[in-house]
Order: sequence, then C-alpha cells, then structure tokens
Amino acid sequence: MKKNMGNADRIIRIIIAAIIGGLYWKGIIPGTLGIILIILAGVFVLTSLISFCPLYTIFGLKTCKVKEA
Repeated sequence: MKKNMGNADRIIRIIIAAIIGGLYWKGIIPGTLGIILIILAGVFVLTSLISFCPLYTIFGLKTCKVKEA
C-alpha cells in the first residue's frame, strides 16, 4: 500500500475521531447512532495510522506530497 494521505488529512481525522469519542463518552450521542459513529471514528484512526484510505484509491485522490525522482 502506498501512502495517499497527507499530514493535515491525518490530523483532521484524528481530531474528528477524538470529538466523536468524547461525545459518545459523555452520552451526547447514545444508541445506534453512537455505535455507528464510534466505528467510523475507529476507521478514521486506523486509516490515519497507516496513512492509507481505500476510498481515496477508488476515487483517485491523493493528499500527500509526491516525491519527484
């Protein structure tokens, strides 16, 4: 897997995941919606850690800087 996520994208995803986690922990987003958002937050953290997003590959997006050879 080649990296296709830049640093800014990774940081934004981690911040969003932290906000979702905090809202779920406080009980502001309970129930099924909360569980779905927690799973989404987990996906955001996982993709941020490996710097690869499968959806970016499908749509041909790349937010990381390309090194010129």
